[in-house]
Amino acid sequence: MAFRVAYVCNACGARHPKWVGQCPDCGAWNSLQEVAGPRPSPGRMASGREGGYAGSQTAQIEDLWAISPDEQPRLPTGIGELDRVLGGGLVSGSVILIGGDPGIGKSTLLLQSCAHLAGTLPVLYISGEESPQQIGLRARRLGLSGTGIRLLAETCVERVLAQAEREHPGAMVIDSIQTLYTETLPSAPGSVSQVRETAAQLVRFAKQRATAMFLVGHVTKDGTLAGPRVLEHMVDTVLYFEGEQGGTFRLLRSIKNRFGAVNELGVFAMGDQGLREVKNPSAIFLSRHDQAVPGTLVMVTREGTRPLLVEVQALVDESPLANPRRVALGLDQNRLSMLLAVLHRHGRVAMFNQDVFVNVVGGVRITETAADLPVMLAVLSSFRDRPLPLDLAAFGEIGLSGEARPVPNGPDRLREAAKHGIKRAIVPKGNAPKEGIKGLEIQVVKTLSEAIEAAF
Repeated sequence: MAFRVAYVCNACGARHPKWVGQCPDCGAWNSLQEVAGPRPSPGRMASGREGGYAGSQTAQIEDLWAISPDEQPRLPTGIGELDRVLGGGLVSGSVILIGGDPGIGKSTLLLQSCAHLAGTLPVLYISGEESPQQIGLRARRLGLSGTGIRLLAETCVERVLAQAEREHPGAMVIDSIQTLYTETLPSAPGSVSQVRETAAQLVRFAKQRATAMFLVGHVTKDGTLAGPRVLEHMVDTVLYFEGEQGGTFRLLRSIKNRFGAVNELGVFAMGDQGLREVKNPSAIFLSRHDQAVPGTLVMVTREGTRPLLVEVQALVDESPLANPRRVALGLDQNRLSMLLAVLHRHGRVAMFNQDVFVNVVGGVRITETAADLPVMLAVLSSFRDRPLPLDLAAFGEIGLSGEARPVPNGPDRLREAAKHGIKRAIVPKGNAPKEGIKGLEIQVVKTLSEAIEAAF
């Protein structure tokens, strides 16, 4: 067979007959890679037999209102935080893509989950990077029972699916998708075309055989999943494993989920016995100070369906530079600059000659606007060298005109704050509950000036 050279974009997976500097489809620069091989014909893709296994019968057209609305039963993984991120557990036929930095704990988490799932259904673990001996040593080190877990070290997707046809697993783990290749393409494993085609065959198998499947994916230098972006569209759920190098805590975040809430967060602690779930993450992100110190304040954020208490720290110091520094860790730096401008205009506090550093304790990244009010109060506390009470919390969005705007799920945030010993909360007027929260004094503010007066 004569192979024709083509160029595939590693950002969107688009195929082009010649190389260009910018992909015409997605606009990415220098993203086209040369691949060799014929493009799969529509007839071959529609046959359902590509990939070395016999496809199921042709799908039948159904009436929408005749389909049963019953929700598919969830299968618990044995790890509560993982079940929370997945939306309550595994769904038969779902495909979950999990990515993260090397050594963050992806294989450890999946091996612990497989050990529990093996008690209720057959599990097949496909390893393309580690030998069976390495996986066995990890299982013994973690104190896991290997009973019921079938292990296969293979990188050819056709042979993987042929073995899976014989095993009939209820759950499968592919570690990792970048190591697999298909014999129908001559390009190297990990290339855009190989990742896209092998993932397509695995997704097709999972849907036809009602097998819950985990795909482990590598990440690039900027922390995004490697391979074409079409890979994220093919799967049902995309999870990211986050954590600081050398740190104890790991965060599992849901970016896409067809069976649950997005931006759901699971918290784990890495130890000698593997990953241990943290059932009360607010406790690890709160201050351990014996007395109040300037520049710190507790904020109530929300990750998915979970309210979370985190500590915001700020340091303001006179700058020796012509352009003072604005450094934000865990927050958007551009939004910090905007908040300082609002503080100057509507709070009558000028920091044009001050370096401002803001940090969210614990490595949590806050993307919602509820951090506006606590960030501004923490910055002002450091600037004035006046500590705020340890039992004070705040949340709320600040507009460019200085108004305090409400954020979603205010009562849930206030109840979470009261549960962790917070005695006073400063919130926008729109977040004031109709009925008070027992043990919590709620101060309602309409503007930034009122919030500053209430805090100090």
